[in-house]
Amino acid sequence: MALEAYASRNPDTVHSDVLSKARQACYKARDAFYACLDKESNKRPTEIASVGLLYPSECKNSRAEFDKHCRASWVKHFDRQYCRNRRVQRLLDDKDSRRGPLLLPQPYTFKSS
Repeated sequence: MALEAYASRNPDTVHSDVLSKARQACYKARDAFYACLDKESNKRPTEIASVGLLYPSECKNSRAEFDKHCRASWVKHFDRQYCRNRRVQRLLDDKDSRRGPLLLPQPYTFKSS
């Protein structure tokens, strides 16, 4: 029902932000922002983006371009995807250092007096 109502409101409208040139501009802005995040990863994050993504103030301009060129739902999706990939990569990189002890507790031996 909701899909039919949406389709009947604007049957001949083409959203320009989903066309090829707009998508390419969005992807370019996205890549520039995440490249800035990777480049400035050693600096303290002071700004907050969607889904709790933190970034340094040096990336504020590229974030504004990213928000300007992409739909809000796409920005949220890309932020979640970036956070998920970073989390997985961190777990894969730190696999050995985060592993706990593999020794089983030894049984107590009682000495008879």
